[in-house]
Amino acid sequence: MGYRCRKCSGDSVINMRQHRLALCEDHFIEWVQKHAAEFIRKHRMLEPEDRVLVAVSGGKDSLSLWSILLDLGYQADGIYIDLGIDRDRDESGYSKRSLQYAVEFAQSVSPRAKLHVLDIKAVYGRSVTEIARGGMGAKRKYCSACGLVKRHELNRMTRELGYAVLATGHNLDDEAAVLMGNSLNWEVEYMARQALVLPASSTGLVKKVKPLARFYEREMAAYAIVRGIPYIMEECPFSEGATSLGYKEVLNSMERKSSGTKLKFYFEFLKAKKKGLLPNYVPPELRLCEKCGEPTGSTGLCAFCRLIERPARPVGVDTLE
Repeated sequence: MGYRCRKCSGDSVINMRQHRLALCEDHFIEWVQKHAAEFIRKHRMLEPEDRVLVAVSGGKDSLSLWSILLDLGYQADGIYIDLGIDRDRDESGYSKRSLQYAVEFAQSVSPRAKLHVLDIKAVYGRSVTEIARGGMGAKRKYCSACGLVKRHELNRMTRELGYAVLATGHNLDDEAAVLMGNSLNWEVEYMARQALVLPASSTGLVKKVKPLARFYEREMAAYAIVRGIPYIMEECPFSEGATSLGYKEVLNSMERKSSGTKLKFYFEFLKAKKKGLLPNYVPPELRLCEKCGEPTGSTGLCAFCRLIERPARPVGVDTLE
């Protein structure tokens, strides 16, 4: 027997056990947008006049976030970092197909928003897989190299393109999995840095926000479907065996036995941080990288420049309007 919508008694499209709430299509869209707006205001993520750059991957979370911000009236554009994964693994085609979903979404909302595309291989001469594999003894794992490249380039492009805030589509499942990993390994520095809002710094770090961190992954998948947002459903081919996926499986098992576990786990952590109950962490003093000019805690070259060994201040951004 199906559930009835709490608001109108119509057929529901989702039953959220953790909220004891079933909603029809229209009321679910309304519910997500309302709670996203409240979450943004409560945590002072965005101001109405802010120009927001959304990091889009072609997946459900980032495209749903972009859609939500536009519907809430924010000046939100997207940026896609083309990592070139499919160029090294032709059987996958992952990057190419991910980009296509981002392009199709941008075209569907034009002229309200534009999509910036940064091609890593065109700018730096190597795809992220090539960067991870070699070059002067670099032996980083693919995910580690990918994360480093994306963090560096998203910060750089947000600032250079003149946006006030970078928004990412991390959902509750993502944040809870990261927290579980950091807690199990007692990574105090990482726990201290895990936040809904990372403020801008005088050294060039841009403000970063996570407006979807209060929504379950399942809720975002449902939102994309009911809003008619096509997205890539496959995981990155290099994510197989990732520890974060294992943590998600554990949390999903706990959630099935006790609904609301993930929500309580993450938000009790945020409350503890706010009360000062976590060990103190003093971030390193930031300086500018000698080559690219981006902020770094290292002396001389930043980790990104040491990894790719390329000249400073590259260019190579295309904009689709």
